[in-house]
Amino acid sequence: QVQLVESGGGLVQPGGSLRLSCAASGFIFHSYGIGWFRQAPGKEREWVSCINSSGDWISYADSVKGRFTISRDNAKNTVYLHMNSLKPEDTAVYYCAAGPDGCYYRPRGYAFWGQGTPVTVSS
Repeated sequence: QVQLVESGGGLVQPGGSLRLSCAASGFIFHSYGIGWFRQAPGKEREWVSCINSSGDWISYADSVKGRFTISRDNAKNTVYLHMNSLKPEDTAVYYCAAGPDGCYYRPRGYAFWGQGTPVTVSS
């Protein structure tokens, strides 16, 4: 059974940091690229970052570039999203998704999705 399980979300003050994890099982993890998306209340799902299967292609949305870092540990079947200098506008439910090999900027590139972890940035 394919599973993607996000964790690490929570409440953080502006300027703070969080590390999200995406733990995968049920498929050949090292053959899949992983993307992070987020969806704020009343807004469309937004692409945040992605990393390809080998980890040598990484991309970020302009809104998070320089503050977020994506990485993967294929031995642990896990992808991480390190989020620094968080802003209130980063508040959203964060989802990870898996797609074959590459780094995709749109949801349709991904075959599997997690259930999401909420992040709230507020003082």
